[in-house]
Amino acid sequence: MTKKRNRTRPALSLQERLNKFTEDARAAAKNLPPGAERHALLQKVRDGEAAVDIERLLSSPDQQTPK
Repeated sequence: MTKKRNRTRPALSLQERLNKFTEDARAAAKNLPPGAERHALLQKVRDGEAAVDIERLLSSPDQQTPK
């Protein structure tokens, strides 16, 4: 018997979820002392911000098709 896929849509958009993730990670890093764990969280924040920028660029209506 095959399992049915979960076809529900997320409540928040990708950009909203990425923004929430970066805010939560930044707040968690603020409470940590300097060290490897804090550095890893801050790196995730930077990665999340980059993902937001890329998603915004790709979803913009002014995006030109490559020639």
